[in-house]
Amino acid sequence: MPKKAPRTKQKTHRATYKRFWITGTGKLLRRKQLANHLRRNKSARAKRTYHQKLPVAPADVPRVRALLPYA
Repeated sequence: MPKKAPRTKQKTHRATYKRFWITGTGKLLRRKQLANHLRRNKSARAKRTYHQKLPVAPADVPRVRALLPYA
């Protein structure tokens, strides 16, 4: 019986890999938007809120998971 050719591995989308975090329980986290543009004019309180990570919206999770096949 002939050997099967090995399947090619899926590639991780590197831009997505750099923008999202995966928690220990498998949830996806993202950065807040608007963090860098015109930062001097924003209050310290507003700037501190940009340090937080937010969960990815449930509607977007399948799209991000498709780009991170091994995450």
